[in-house]
Amino acid sequence: MPTKNFVQSSFACLATAVVLIIGLPSCQPANQGGDVPGFVVTLPDTASKTPLDGRLLLLLSTDSTAEPRFQIADGPATQLVFGMDVEGLQPGRSVVVDTAAFGYPVRSLAGLKPGEYYVQALLHRYETFNRADGHVVKLPMDRGEGQQWNRAPGNLYSTPRKIRWDPKLPRVAIALDKVIAPIPEAKDTKYIRHVRLKSERLSKFWGRPMYLGAHVLLPEGFDTHPNARYPLAVFHGHYPDDFGGFRPEPPDPALKPDYAARFQLAGYNKIQQEYAHQFYQEWTGLTFPRMLIIEIQHANPYYDDSYAVNSENLGPYGDAITYELIPYIEQQFRGIGQGWARFLYGGSTGGWEALAAQVAYPDEYNGCFAACPDPIDFRAYTVVNLYQDLNAYYLKSNHKRTPRPGHRNYLGHVSATLEEINHRELALGTKSRSGGQFDIWEAVYSPVGPDGYPRRIWDKLTGDIDSNVAKQWREKYDLRYIMARDWAKLGPKLAGKIHLYCGDMDNYYLNNAVYLTEEFLEATKNPYYAGEVKYGDRAEHCWNGDPKLPNALSRLRYNQMYVPKILERLQKHHPAGADLTSWRY
Repeated sequence: MPTKNFVQSSFACLATAVVLIIGLPSCQPANQGGDVPGFVVTLPDTASKTPLDGRLLLLLSTDSTAEPRFQIADGPATQLVFGMDVEGLQPGRSVVVDTAAFGYPVRSLAGLKPGEYYVQALLHRYETFNRADGHVVKLPMDRGEGQQWNRAPGNLYSTPRKIRWDPKLPRVAIALDKVIAPIPEAKDTKYIRHVRLKSERLSKFWGRPMYLGAHVLLPEGFDTHPNARYPLAVFHGHYPDDFGGFRPEPPDPALKPDYAARFQLAGYNKIQQEYAHQFYQEWTGLTFPRMLIIEIQHANPYYDDSYAVNSENLGPYGDAITYELIPYIEQQFRGIGQGWARFLYGGSTGGWEALAAQVAYPDEYNGCFAACPDPIDFRAYTVVNLYQDLNAYYLKSNHKRTPRPGHRNYLGHVSATLEEINHRELALGTKSRSGGQFDIWEAVYSPVGPDGYPRRIWDKLTGDIDSNVAKQWREKYDLRYIMARDWAKLGPKLAGKIHLYCGDMDNYYLNNAVYLTEEFLEATKNPYYAGEVKYGDRAEHCWNGDPKLPNALSRLRYNQMYVPKILERLQKHHPAGADLTSWRY
């Protein structure tokens, strides 16, 4: 367990890495016989026509089943990564990755055990943004992969090879000899259409063209009922490369079964195809409600998803989605185009977004169904109370050091601590640029810091919480607090619209914030919230309210779960003269 002195020395080590990159020429030819052990990573002459900025990652693995870049995780099977920022890396020049580079789960190369490893290097490329707020920042623009550093087109990486590591041996030379290829665009089909819209709001904020995308699932009979106008369901979630879970073809009989370790299920890939085909059959059946369902692409320079709200660091994504993208889709595909006919649902990130958009735009949507939402009450920011706790990583104690858990299974067995999860992110990127979960919460919720990047909610290395930042988070993004503060105004607009679902053994402890929010909702008066909160017994992330099926299967039925609830809400709550017939064929 780390001591205070060890943490301080590690911080000094991290600071040294920053000085190496910023304060000294980082791209001069490296001395392979240097006194400090490490690796020499070279950018070939042909790799780029201009100098490159980014995060240089050195990846080491003892597992030969996959490339090291695909083996960095929070659990015990993770392999090793060491990261450092590079600026102005010239083609043909080299960078030394040595003991100053910050690592996970081993803090420094100085602690790497001698032995045989598979080694790989990767440069996660950054672009320069001249934002409308006057800040100039360097960030990784999404390139169609949903902010996945190990799959981002244009990133440079090396061919993995086996080496023997010993700090007494000469530095290991690595060449960034490969580049990740572009991702083909999804193609339109009879039922699924793809939309890409330039957002004027976001383009103005970022100082360059920025786009929103969406995959639109059209109802059966769309082409043969030209006079129909349809309700709209927004299925929020992580970056979708296409509309998921919809398969006109039967399951592939030649598909080689895989194994889903999370669910302990063999052949889960075939199960997914079976359920996707079932949804197609129900969607095109005689009795399924006819409506539009969309999945939105709003990856940004910080994450695969914007959280669908306005943010000082990400820009006005909430307004762009609500007032630009959704009206455009409704116009293109004959949506009713009014708030009473729009609904929100999703799980995890999508669950938070469903509730957040409903609260932020109460007149624009007629109901939200939020499953396993990210923390909706920051008194339970997973297992941290941002308003009372002093440190996120350790419980307060005068005589011992107990780490806070970050991930558990349905039996409560812990596989990662909060410190470990955050240190993985820190190795992958400084200044909230890892593309990880805690970094995106910080990017969305935090005010802009003096350097143009998000202000830290806590010191990423030590876990010490900044109470001033926490107070600012509360006013704009603590959804339970905002509803309680503004219920006199929001209550009449939200009554009957809020539905929450969460497993009581959520892997990330997200049920804790739901408990606190339920306490508030049940106490509401004038009006009573009149919604629904349900929990799944021993259910993990992401339970969505189905009492009959386990997580592994219920998560494949979001649309079938919530569309009937939407129909019920529409039939009971609509304005006079509302179109309830043209789409009921």
